Amino acid sequence: MLTTRFVHGAPNWIDVGTPDIDGAAAFYGDLFGWRFVPGGPEVGGYGLFQLDGRTVAGGMQTTPEQGPPSWTVYFHTPDADATAEAVRAAHGSVVFEPMDVTDQGRMAILGDRAGVPFGVWQPGLNKGVDLVQEPGSLRWLELYTPDIAAAAGFYHKVLGWETSSVIFPGGSYTCVNPSGQGEDAMFGGLVPLDDDSGETGDPYWLVYVEVTDTDATAARARELGGTVRTPPTDIPDVGRVARLADPYGARFAVMTSAARG
Repeated sequence: MLTTRFVHGAPNWIDVGTPDIDGAAAFYGDLFGWRFVPGGPEVGGYGLFQLDGRTVAGGMQTTPEQGPPSWTVYFHTPDADATAEAVRAAHGSVVFEPMDVTDQGRMAILGDRAGVPFGVWQPGLNKGVDLVQEPGSLRWLELYTPDIAAAAGFYHKVLGWETSSVIFPGGSYTCVNPSGQGEDAMFGGLVPLDDDSGETGDPYWLVYVEVTDTDATAARARELGGTVRTPPTDIPDVGRVARLADPYGARFAVMTSAARG
C-alpha cells in the first residue's frame, strides 16, 4: 500500500513534462481539482500541482528534444549518486546525472535495461508528495515492459524491490514492494508489453490516480480534449480502471478502488 512514510525504493514523487504547462494545468485542474503553483527561475519554472493545499505532483514545460509528453515516476533513495552508479552496474543508463534542486533534495533521471526512464529523489527539505491513495492523488503504478524477469532483476539490484505474484483466472500479476516491507507495502505491478495487456510500442511507467467515479472522469477527460485509451473496466477485488491520455499525449490512468465502493 502506498504511504507518505517513504522508504528506500518506494515511489515518492511524480511529475508531467508537457509542451503546454498552462494547458496541462487547466486539464488536470478540471479533471482532478488540482491547482498549479509555478516555481521561480531558480527551478526553471517547474511547478507543483496541489489539492487542497497538499502537493500531489509536479509539472514543467518541456521541448520535443527533451522527449514526448509523459509522466515520470520518482523513487526514494538515501543517496542519488550511489543509485546512479548501481544503475550503471545493472546495465541501465543515467539520463541526467544527480543534481541538487536548491535545498529541496537531490535527483537523477535514469533508465532501466529496457530504456524506460524513471527518477530518484533524495529528500532534502522536500520529502515527497503530501498525499497518496485519496481521490485526486497517486494510487498505483504499472511498468509495461517486454521482459518482466529482467525488469524485476534490474529494480531489485538498483532499488531493492521484492516481487510477488497474484493469481487470477487466466494468468498472474507481478506485484512489487520495497525491500523488507512485505506484501502489505505493494505499490505497483510489472505487466507484459503485449497485445494481451492492450499495450504495445515502447515500454513505460503508467501512473494511476484515485478518483471517486472512473466513468465520469473518463468522460470528462474526453470532453477536455484528452483520449480514453482503454474504457472503464472492472477488475475483481481491485476496482474500476480506465487508461487515458491528456490533450498532449501524456499517458495516465484512473482508478476507483474496490475498497472505496
